Amino acid sequence: MKNLNLSDFTFLIPLRIDSINRLENTLVSIDYILSNIDTNIKVLEASTRNTELLYRLLPKCVNYNFVEDLDNVFHRTKYINQLVSSVDTEYIVVWDTDIIIPIDQIRQSVELLENRQADFVTPFKDKFLDTSEILRDIFIQSRDIEILKIHQGKMKALYAPNPVGGAFLARRQAYLEAGMENEKFYGWGREDGDRINRWKILGYNHRHIKGVLYHLTHERGLNSSFHSPNQDLKKMTELYKSINMSKEELKKEILNW
Repeated sequence: MKNLNLSDFTFLIPLRIDSINRLENTLVSIDYILSNIDTNIKVLEASTRNTELLYRLLPKCVNYNFVEDLDNVFHRTKYINQLVSSVDTEYIVVWDTDIIIPIDQIRQSVELLENRQADFVTPFKDKFLDTSEILRDIFIQSRDIEILKIHQGKMKALYAPNPVGGAFLARRQAYLEAGMENEKFYGWGREDGDRINRWKILGYNHRHIKGVLYHLTHERGLNSSFHSPNQDLKKMTELYKSINMSKEELKKEILNW
């Protein structure tokens, strides 16, 4: 089948390589994109030191940038904003390092954006499935998504009942106008819900595509779980603050970020 042509899209992948599984998942996910889609990919790696390992392993067509970051906590929202500000394609795809999404769901998402039927699209609905170590290994060996489809009943659902993280596609201009990421969300968690709430309050058209997201399982370290109860409380306070704002109040809030 002919690759999907998304030359006016850029896939944006901020990351920190904190395990061998994370490195493998990153390479496999990027290979999956490039094997099925003709597009632009930009990777930002932020870590304490540059081993150049990821750079050497990535396909040369991937735009790679390293940022020295001595903070143990990966400030993902900050790096998403940096990535978005560094590209000028009409559309963007913010993509986690560990995910696989059926290409037909990506195609449907693109059609909604290009036909102006949506400003933002989450390319799955309700099913954010963790593969398990065995199914992850089988997929990495085979690179056959049919394996994941056949065995999805054996996978564990994450973030039920309404998962919204992992990936989204957007009109870049709409994303800029909606405030991009709220960098007060520091470390793992809650920013996905905040983002969706803001889009809704500001009146943007956000759609879901029926289907599944497959998450290639990995260890849960500092940057894959809530790193501090106090920080989570701050995030919840920020989340509820925006939920209770009017459209005009939220616009003023965003101007102060």
